[in-house]
Amino acid sequence: MELTLQGLKQTDGWKQAGYSLPEYDIPAVAARTRENPRWIHFGAGNIFRAFQANVAQELLNRGILDTGLIAAEGYDYEIIEKMYRPHDNLSILATLKADGTVEKTVVGSIVESLILDSADPQEYGRLKEIFRAPSLQMASFTITEKGYSLTDGKGETLADIAWDFTHGPQSPKSYLGKVSSLVYERFLAGALPISLVSMDNCSHNGDKLYAAVSAFASAWQDNGLIRDGFVSYINDRAKTAFPWTMIDKITPRPDDTVKAMLEQDGISDLAACVTGKKTYVAPFVNAEECQYLVIEDAFPNGKLPLDEAGILYTDRETVDKVEKMKVCTCLNPLHTTLAIYGCLLGYQLISEEMKNPLLKKFVEIVGYTEGLPVVVNPGVLDPKQFIDEVVQKRIPNPFMPDTPQRIATDTSQKLPIRFGETIKAYDRDPSLSVSSLKMIPLVFAGWLRYLMAVDDNGTAFDPSPDPLLSTLRPVFASCRLGDMPQDLSFLDDLLSNESIWGMNLFSVGLADLVKAYFKELTAGPGAVKATLEKYLG
Repeated sequence: MELTLQGLKQTDGWKQAGYSLPEYDIPAVAARTRENPRWIHFGAGNIFRAFQANVAQELLNRGILDTGLIAAEGYDYEIIEKMYRPHDNLSILATLKADGTVEKTVVGSIVESLILDSADPQEYGRLKEIFRAPSLQMASFTITEKGYSLTDGKGETLADIAWDFTHGPQSPKSYLGKVSSLVYERFLAGALPISLVSMDNCSHNGDKLYAAVSAFASAWQDNGLIRDGFVSYINDRAKTAFPWTMIDKITPRPDDTVKAMLEQDGISDLAACVTGKKTYVAPFVNAEECQYLVIEDAFPNGKLPLDEAGILYTDRETVDKVEKMKVCTCLNPLHTTLAIYGCLLGYQLISEEMKNPLLKKFVEIVGYTEGLPVVVNPGVLDPKQFIDEVVQKRIPNPFMPDTPQRIATDTSQKLPIRFGETIKAYDRDPSLSVSSLKMIPLVFAGWLRYLMAVDDNGTAFDPSPDPLLSTLRPVFASCRLGDMPQDLSFLDDLLSNESIWGMNLFSVGLADLVKAYFKELTAGPGAVKATLEKYLG
């Protein structure tokens, strides 16, 4: 069997192998979509194929939608050229369940794939045609948080962005310049309404997308490169909306064990491709079963019935509460705890850590005992149920090949949000006491121990990338396991650094506890395990 429209005609073979197939006429859906496009998505990567495309498939199967998805890729054109089009835009979704079962689905809801290249008249002309269509309701995005940035690390405008600012919307070079030029095309077609929806996993993502598109509109207007009215069009929420969203679904890179399983089913040509831009892409995606997408209800051209497939429409304030619930309490702090201690204890998989009763108890206390008392219940999702799913299904899932080393990346940037907000909430609430927090300070001490770049056996390891490594690692240069100075005042500047913790740890009374934990964690080889046994055994 092959993953093409022709190959899908071998229906019995696919079904006997346990695959769910599209239950709609794909060519007919494609024809309707071409005439009246409703949803285009920028960023043709794995989470889009595993989540949004599968949601669209469910709605098409049930007859709730009659048009499909259009995928556009503006960063790595080879994804479209080498993976989408050779397989007629089809993909296989392997849903890896915590109970050990795998649900296999052929997803056919993506009925057109395009390259966001302003130098290609055919590709770009089709994109302009789509944006001129009155039927278009939503352009969504998964282009990563970096994709919305207009400046480099020094705060200087990126070269392609600067070029686009001064040359206008005719032939832009940058990703967001091209997107903005398409939005301008929609303005020229009669200021048609649209919702531009970032679905990237970053806080207030809609504002990031708005800031970028607005910057192009203003620059082009200031330079006399566009018609009057475009800036007003961008700023008019009745015409152009930029909703906030919260998305949550773990979609690791395609796994070789999944590939082998699919090949055993008799499916041919499943080889992955590493593009010139180092994107690893395959005809299949593997993902966890749990998923959440909460979207601010701001759709001036009407909204797609995504709520019929479990997507939540709500107001902006609620989206913000859900985001904070996830990032500050119910998921991300647990992940960071496991990342730090997983690296110290030599684990290679997050799921394996949950088999350690000490680490399991650790994250349960961080979430349930210390986090839940200050979480703001968003109403649309129950925080305790969310943690239940994280602890019982998501993190322990043995099929999810996520590593503590990956999650430990950029920890210095994560601590003030993932833990600092909880401490601040305790500090504000007269009925709570910061001194009751015992496990969050143990996370902090564990990170200081991690910065020594020596595991619990005394073996050196390479810390994950972090923008502050070069600044912080020298603080621990003279530290040796089993030979720590009695005076830990060399940590004081670090413990008082509000940008790292979200507050001065001395001011909230946690610095001395962090120091005490750190002394125990550095007592010698095996001290990390011994410390966990002491406080969690």
